[in-house]
Amino acid sequence: MKSLLLQLTGEMPLFKILDFLVDNKGADFTKKEIAEGAGISRASLFNYWNEIDKHNIVRTTRSFGKTRLYTLNTDSIITRRILDLERALISEALSKERIDIVKPISA
Repeated sequence: MKSLLLQLTGEMPLFKILDFLVDNKGADFTKKEIAEGAGISRASLFNYWNEIDKHNIVRTTRSFGKTRLYTLNTDSIITRRILDLERALISEALSKERIDIVKPISA
C-alpha cells in the first residue's frame, strides 16, 4: 500500500526519495541504499540529488573511503514542512477513520 504522502503527491522519483527518507528518519544510508529503498534506479536518484542537496533535505552523517552516508536533515525548513505535511495527512486519515467507526449502522 502506498504511503499517504505518495497517495497525495504521486509516485515521481523525487517523492519516492522523500517518502523513503521520511519513513526512515534518523537512519543513515548510502545513495545506493536510498535508491533501492525508494524503489527507483540509481540514475533517477542522481537526477534529483542536486535539488535534494541544494535544499538541505539530507545531510552527510559519516563517510569512509569514497562512501558517504546520508540522513534526513530535520534542521532544514523544507524538511520540517514535509514532516508537517506528513503529520497533517496522518491526522486527517485518523480523523476519517474515527468517523467511519462511529457512524451508526443503518437498519
